[in-house]
Amino acid sequence: MKRILINAACALTALSSAAQVPLVNNGKPIGRIETEGDSINNVAATLLQDFVHRISGAKLPVVDKINKAGKGDVFIKTRHDTTLSEDGFRLHSDKGCLYVNSGGGNGAIFAIVTLLENYLGVNYYGENEYTLTENKDIVLPNIDITEIPAFRYRQSQSYALQTDPIYRMWMRLEEPSDEFASGYWVHTFDRLLPSAQYGESHPEYYSFINGQRRPGKASQWCLSNPEVFEIVAGRIDSIFKANPGKNMISVSQNDGNHTYCTCPECAAVNEEEGSPSGIYIRFLNKLASRMPDKQFSTLAYLFTMHPPKHTKPLPNVNIMLCDIDAKREVPLTDNPSGRDFVKALEGWSKISDNIFVWDYGINFDNYLAPFPNFPILQKNIQLFRNNNAKMHFSQIASSRGGDFAEMRTYMVSKLMWNPDLDADSLIHSFMDGYYGKAAPYLYEYEKLLEGGLLASGKDLWIYDSPVTHKDGMLNKNCRKRYNELFDKAEASVANDSVLLKRVRRQRLPLQYSELEIARAEGTATNETVGKLLDIFEQRTNEYNVPTLNERLNSPAEYCRIYRSRYLAPKGQNLATGAKVTWLIEPSGHYKALGEKGLTDEIYGGSTYVESWIGWEGTDGSFILDMGESKTFTDISGDFLHQLGAWIFLPKDISFSVSSDGKNFKKLGTAVQPEDRSPKVQFKKLGITTDKPVTARYLKVDITGVKTCPGWHYGVGSPGWFFLDEITVK
Repeated sequence: MKRILINAACALTALSSAAQVPLVNNGKPIGRIETEGDSINNVAATLLQDFVHRISGAKLPVVDKINKAGKGDVFIKTRHDTTLSEDGFRLHSDKGCLYVNSGGGNGAIFAIVTLLENYLGVNYYGENEYTLTENKDIVLPNIDITEIPAFRYRQSQSYALQTDPIYRMWMRLEEPSDEFASGYWVHTFDRLLPSAQYGESHPEYYSFINGQRRPGKASQWCLSNPEVFEIVAGRIDSIFKANPGKNMISVSQNDGNHTYCTCPECAAVNEEEGSPSGIYIRFLNKLASRMPDKQFSTLAYLFTMHPPKHTKPLPNVNIMLCDIDAKREVPLTDNPSGRDFVKALEGWSKISDNIFVWDYGINFDNYLAPFPNFPILQKNIQLFRNNNAKMHFSQIASSRGGDFAEMRTYMVSKLMWNPDLDADSLIHSFMDGYYGKAAPYLYEYEKLLEGGLLASGKDLWIYDSPVTHKDGMLNKNCRKRYNELFDKAEASVANDSVLLKRVRRQRLPLQYSELEIARAEGTATNETVGKLLDIFEQRTNEYNVPTLNERLNSPAEYCRIYRSRYLAPKGQNLATGAKVTWLIEPSGHYKALGEKGLTDEIYGGSTYVESWIGWEGTDGSFILDMGESKTFTDISGDFLHQLGAWIFLPKDISFSVSSDGKNFKKLGTAVQPEDRSPKVQFKKLGITTDKPVTARYLKVDITGVKTCPGWHYGVGSPGWFFLDEITVK
């Protein structure tokens, strides 16, 4: 909801000798607004009229034509010259009138936003959340400013974009539907050449991976197949004809890594070009040559991130370059993963000036976890600007309740427009306006997080867990200090329900982190954690927080699982502390983790980076020695389902028992049907015997999926299964 600051320092200049454009006097309109009739200009006029009315109570008339200009009149026009690019504008006053000249696109709207921000004292922060100063007199000073955005296309994320049309205009953001024909943007291969239609009859259209053709909705194309090109070209031609006025389309690989075609023809091109991107650019260049009046966007992502050695993209081939594998604790230029991306960016910028950079700026597995990357935003955006990027998507997943969700969108939107603004001043400006008297405490909290992260030496990763940082920026002493700051912040705005809600909403990531760390440390059964969970559940519900991650797991579901999974009494597992003997070992470092992790009564969470023991591309098998003979009826294994990380539920799990550790008798098998749900899930697979069984040794055999199926992002590559606790009761 809006907050009107009656007594705030006035950003408007009262009637004075320096004033040049009087819009309103004593609540009465002086000026008029003329537009050329263009729809964008009309929106700009309405926006100005609306906020002048909110400030002063006066409603400036909007007219098609002003026959005789008078003081206070505003003229909004599209100016067709080379001095103003798309979305750019000039605001200037002359003889008591204001002229708004747009270079096209949404330039007129952005000019009015700038006018309202810089000269009328309106500040917009979030979903219908803005401040202004009421004033019966509005007089503008002499104005002459020209602004041209650093990127012609600017995209980011915020829940407010879907619910507040003014917010989108104010943040100067665009959506793919503004640019791309019929919604064809990113990962379009299966839409353009549907595997459901062609996969069975023409497997040769799809990637040859690990010795065979693997058609499927996540498979890539065999780009050396001429039939594929003709089918796709015909399809694209029909899409453009059905969408007049749209001149851009994405022809880009399906999501997933290591899924490109390695047939002899494709492999030869990859070898020649030094990167799988070579055959992709050759394919796109053919399309671009056939339809030279259209723009063709394609991903440089994962296996296509680095440019080819020889082939250059045609001018109408747009390179959508993604830095998904880079860590975020320092700018991209300052760590190995980032420098690999910088190498790719610099390589593409040498052969193309039509680059779209897709950057990532939040923890996608845990939206509600601290993600202190604000110091790197400006440097990275400047890096993109300086290397020929003309379009930019900052994917920060600003879900309601996420870590500084509103400030994140505010910051990147300002910096995408002008990367040379003072970033720290932007943070202060936002916090002062959005959190009021609580701002100093939240600023200190964020700065302590940033310092704690750098001092810890830990990476900041977009698929991470707060548990990773439990000995670093989220250690016990740090969390105590953070909570003290939030206590002070809440106290400072206790009498303002709007500001108190905002502060408490920003506290959710800290509370979520404490819950996750308590779970991982095995201390989640104490009364304090139970109370914290109750508060977290109450506030996520009150503040309408929809999800904790990009897999759409809700806070309500999290709290329900937390109570049953992590707050359950311990000491009931007869296999606790059992010695493990591996028959088929876990992969990599998971072997050592599994020595204790399989039977420690500490259950893993939704992120696989802690507690879980994983096997990649294989089955699993091991023996547990419980130390002495024990009698039981129930045996189960606890598994993680997280398809986004290529983690599948196993096909089955079998249990056998022995008294001597040599001769085993099979008790039974639990079978798991295939599950394609994108949600993160925990699944217990086990058996219950009709009669009690007595044994000392338990043999566990697990059948894994081994290879990612055609419908999955990792088609043809090894798949994982992750096991945590073996429970015997």
